[in-house]
Amino acid sequence: MTKLIVGLGNPGDKYTHTKHNIGFDVLDTIAAQLNVAFKRDKTFMSDVASTFVDGEKIILVKPVTFMNDSGKAVKPILAYNGLVAEDMTVVYDDLDMPVGKLRLRQKGSAGGHNGIKSISQHLNTQQFNRIKIGIGRPKNGMTVVNHVLSRFDKEDNDTAELGIMRATDALQAFIKTNDFNQTGNQFNG
Repeated sequence: MTKLIVGLGNPGDKYTHTKHNIGFDVLDTIAAQLNVAFKRDKTFMSDVASTFVDGEKIILVKPVTFMNDSGKAVKPILAYNGLVAEDMTVVYDDLDMPVGKLRLRQKGSAGGHNGIKSISQHLNTQQFNRIKIGIGRPKNGMTVVNHVLSRFDKEDNDTAELGIMRATDALQAFIKTNDFNQTGNQFNG
């Protein structure tokens, strides 16, 4: 069996560690834990790393298509590996949840998230595992775009880091148990 884990974000230094790139941050963390490095794969428009854990192939993917075109990268990498949407877990930011809070779901709507909307449209399904990490709502009249493309302030940074670690722990638990439902029961909240 193979697991495809996709972290959503935007490529480029100016987006590094922004709220919208929290999916990339989680994948960087788990890649370090699994001792694998990302390599740019132009065919799949992604940075890709893979390894085996207890005989199971784990493929980590960070699309470099920019958030709104994430599906353009995800669809061919699923097809190439003979996988379907249900074999994939997508990690991404959610501005409707408090900073650092996790929500694991096996399906659902895009909820206004353009990366998820792109993946759902390209795959023609909403049936895939999701790990959403709260980034909170904009403060002090900041626009949504400026909010998601900014870094966490001092007040929220530690909580965001805890959310990244909990999401990484959830992925590790899912890799070990192969039970997304059980992992959700353990890590939701």
